[in-house]
Amino acid sequence: MNPTRILPDLQASLLCEEVRQEVTGSFFIIGVLGLIRVPQLPVTAYKLCVFNRWTAGIGSFNETVRLIAPDQTTVMRQSNVKFQLQDPAHHATNVSFFGNVEFKDAGIHWVEVIVDDVMKLRYPLPVVVVPPQPGNPNQPGPGAPAVE
Repeated sequence: MNPTRILPDLQASLLCEEVRQEVTGSFFIIGVLGLIRVPQLPVTAYKLCVFNRWTAGIGSFNETVRLIAPDQTTVMRQSNVKFQLQDPAHHATNVSFFGNVEFKDAGIHWVEVIVDDVMKLRYPLPVVVVPPQPGNPNQPGPGAPAVE
C-alpha cells in the first residue's frame, strides 16, 4: 500500500537577514539571528527572512510562518506558502520575507512554523536594549541594530 499523504518533517528553520539563491539552486543564508540587540526602541528591521526546509513527506501542504510579539498573542507578521513533496526522499525549501518589521518592545518575540495547522516549531527571538557605552567605537549608533 502506497501512502498518498505524509506530513513532512521540518529539517531546518533559520531566522536571518538575507537568503540568496545561486543559478545552481544552492542557497546562501546571510546573518543568522539569535537575538536582536539595539540601543533604543522602537527600531525597524529593514528585512527579516525565515528559511525553512521540509523533507520526508508526501502531498500538498500549506506552511504558515508567524512572528509573534512578547505578549504571545499579537501576530506582527505572517507568511503563507503552499508547497508539494512528491516523494519522501525529496525536499522543499521555503523562504518567508518580512519587510520593515517594527519592534516596539524589548523581550522575547517568537517565530512559529506551522504546516497544515500543526505547529512544527516555535523558537524565541529576544529583542534586547543595550544603551551605547560612552567612548566605545564598536557599539552601534542609534537606529543601527546589531544582531548575534
